[in-house]
Amino acid sequence: MSNLDFFAAWLRAALARAHGEDAERGDVPGWVMVTVMSAILVVAILAVFEPQIKDAVTGAINSVSNSK
Repeated sequence: MSNLDFFAAWLRAALARAHGEDAERGDVPGWVMVTVMSAILVVAILAVFEPQIKDAVTGAINSVSNSK
């Protein structure tokens, strides 16, 4: 592929994006919903299992620190 072909392909893709015709643009509201739901799930898990998570992390850090 020559530089001119590459530039022409890039220009076509840029114009398609500018006109909203890019098929790979994605579903922005869908990704926002996935992100919000993931954050809610993390908060819910942390609220229920916070002491166990703290104990597990502390134990892992202590086992690495004391292994010297």
